[in-house]
Amino acid sequence: MELTTFNGPPAHVLLAHFVVVLVLLAALGLVVCAIWPAIMARAGIGLPLLALVSLILVPLTTEAGEWLEDRVDETALVEEHAELGESLLPWVIGLFVLSALLWFFRRRASAAAPAAGPADTPARSAAFADSLPFRVVAVVLSLVVGIGAAVQVYRIGHSGAEAVWKDNFSPTPLEKGGNEGGEEGE
Repeated sequence: MELTTFNGPPAHVLLAHFVVVLVLLAALGLVVCAIWPAIMARAGIGLPLLALVSLILVPLTTEAGEWLEDRVDETALVEEHAELGESLLPWVIGLFVLSALLWFFRRRASAAAPAAGPADTPARSAAFADSLPFRVVAVVLSLVVGIGAAVQVYRIGHSGAEAVWKDNFSPTPLEKGGNEGGEEGE
């Protein structure tokens, strides 16, 4: 089943707005949870699920965009937008994988910490997840992937806005028929 239109307008337009919001939220959530593990413990499975929904929506949005691309004039701006749109998926895969790994290690650390003794495997897992090297790597990778995803979302959105709106509006208000802001006869 292909998403082509939604209640009249092309589905790509609606899906693209969902992708923008969800990918940016997932990127921000990933960075925040990597920096503050306590927030990851509170967020629970929510962050990986948000990233998963984003991951599912990106290919659907790309597919709907390809359908729309066949139905609009072929321009350099449309081509640029289409090419940039195909570059988002690896970033969103990274968001999902990192958020799932952070959740997994935080969950193991939270479950193991109160019950395990120092020689237990769960305790070693908790110590690993709380270790400085793990946290530094998690923060750096989260920053790279989160910022990379956000920059790509911006670039794709900007190119799409240019493809739709460049030279298609007046920089000054157009004069409309009738009286300004009032009823006739005032």
